[in-house]
Amino acid sequence: MDALAGLLDGPRARGAYLLRVVLDPPWSMRIEDQAPLALVSVVRGSAWLLRGRKDPVEIQAGDVLVIRGPEPYLVADHPTTPPQVIIHPGERCTTVYGEDLAIAMDRGVRTWGNSDDGQTVMLVGTYQDAGEVSDPLLRALPPMLVLTKEDWDSPLVPLLAAEIVKDDQGQSAVLDRILDLMLIAVLRTWFSRGDTAPGWFRAQSDPVVGRALRMLHNHPAHPWTVAELATRLGVSRATLARRFADLVGEPPMSYLTSWRLALAADLLREPHSTLAAVARKVGYSNAFALSTAFKRVRGVSPHNHRAALSDSSPPSPVDQGQSHVL
Repeated sequence: MDALAGLLDGPRARGAYLLRVVLDPPWSMRIEDQAPLALVSVVRGSAWLLRGRKDPVEIQAGDVLVIRGPEPYLVADHPTTPPQVIIHPGERCTTVYGEDLAIAMDRGVRTWGNSDDGQTVMLVGTYQDAGEVSDPLLRALPPMLVLTKEDWDSPLVPLLAAEIVKDDQGQSAVLDRILDLMLIAVLRTWFSRGDTAPGWFRAQSDPVVGRALRMLHNHPAHPWTVAELATRLGVSRATLARRFADLVGEPPMSYLTSWRLALAADLLREPHSTLAAVARKVGYSNAFALSTAFKRVRGVSPHNHRAALSDSSPPSPVDQGQSHVL
């Protein structure tokens, strides 16, 4: 398995929130749902995204936006339009004064907005639970990425547009899989662009470092050393260490530690996995060794990481056509 395949094997939506949003200006929504990842496809019109102190970003019809949470952001018809709606955790939507908008802005099956046929139409899919997207993938993504219609054209967008308003049996499972496919297709395109891809992705084309990365990714539990890697690659330790650091941005063993702990973070999402079993799978001799490394690098213990994942699980899905937004 190559590094990208390992990352893209992660998205597993389970009752994700999917919505068709139909709006006439002026409109502005502050998103405070704390979701780990959201995907927005603009079908008609345009929208502006504002986040922190960064410059506003405009997305047009045909563009696709991926937003990494949990930090809040603003989506509006214009950067100067003040917020009118706040999206809270659990997809609860209110005015800025706290008045509930679930019924007032309901426009039918998985459709929400201030108009039945607005100037702007967006398809929105949100992964509510951190366990639905792999930890290595989230760590590899920027806070926000945009693919324009010139960058990416896929039949998945019209497919989602057709399926999102259906109320058939098993429809939530169909929509989950379409959302996963859309995210994978978008990210594969984005990672393939050399100007935006992380160093480890670009390094895969290097005859030495690319092979080293594949070894580390395919066999994370092996007791790797720089010397063994260099021997298997037929280069000196100094050559491997220098080329790896230049292309990836960190030494081989540092990268391996990060990869092992990212895998461990994913494995800890399984409620029946013991810490000792996870440790063996990712190359640590025992649970204590994994716990020490995990807390040193990630700042929390494996136990607290697992507890945080449990606390972030969303409520049971209900009729998404009534109140689920962004």
